[in-house]
Amino acid sequence: MAATPAWPPRSLPRLFVRPSLGEGASVALDAAPANYLGNVLRLGPGGEVLLFDGASGEWLARIVEAGKKRMLLTVERQSRPLEQVPDLTLAFAPVKRAQTDWLVEKATELGVRHLQPVMTRRTVAERVKLDRLENIAIEAAEQCGRTLLPTLAEPIALAAFLTVLDRRLYFADETGGAPTAEAMTPGPAAILIGPEGGFTPEERALVRAHPRAVAISLGPRILRAETAAVAALTAYMALAGDWR
Repeated sequence: MAATPAWPPRSLPRLFVRPSLGEGASVALDAAPANYLGNVLRLGPGGEVLLFDGASGEWLARIVEAGKKRMLLTVERQSRPLEQVPDLTLAFAPVKRAQTDWLVEKATELGVRHLQPVMTRRTVAERVKLDRLENIAIEAAEQCGRTLLPTLAEPIALAAFLTVLDRRLYFADETGGAPTAEAMTPGPAAILIGPEGGFTPEERALVRAHPRAVAISLGPRILRAETAAVAALTAYMALAGDWR
């Protein structure tokens, strides 16, 4: 009887780095990633690592120096070009910290290009720590194989967001809307997900009045805000995105 394959499959470690990458470039890692590679994964000189900078694809690099708090790598060749993802924005009302962290992680894994926190009347979170969310997106991208990081915008009020909206807006309206299978079509788009308590009647009317807004239904059951975000993203990727 054949052995069951391990999951996830064994592969080279992947790290996001901020310096621009290219063939022959030298990359110095600071204490945290150096400790991870050297002490956790037990890699030393000669070990191979995959790097990406969010702008030039993925690169194979080799460790040339390894210390307790520093590691030096040399980029050898490009292993994958920069990915092309649909021009999709997830506009979401921040919820509690753990749920927002999970939402950003899953949105990154699903291939969203832009993340836009939107502040509403019933938004629970008073502050959004963008640096924390960026780190979560980076970790998700490292794990799922993305080479392009999603952009993360400053929080914006709902009315202001609608003023600058430049694309079709799929509005997940808990009061009902068009079936996603009929409403979603390819092209630049945004998905708007409300807060835990839902939009106020005034906010719902404001969104529905926007000429680019399309109210959609996510089914007959009441979904948590973060679940609704993942459901809408999954539907878009399957119907109009890069799952087709």
